[in-house]
Amino acid sequence: MGRIILWLLAAWVVITIAGAVIEGVFWLAVIGGVLFLGTAAYGAIKTNRRKGIKGP
Repeated sequence: MGRIILWLLAAWVVITIAGAVIEGVFWLAVIGGVLFLGTAAYGAIKTNRRKGIKGP
């Protein structure tokens, strides 16, 4: 599961950078950033649950 999350994070970073570099595709950078944050949050929540750490 961890490898999948890392691959997704890497994909979102590539999409975000591509959107930032290509001026006409700003929305791609926005979508990539949102997906990156969502995947990172999901991975953090899953990791905390596995370790038995309770959230707020």
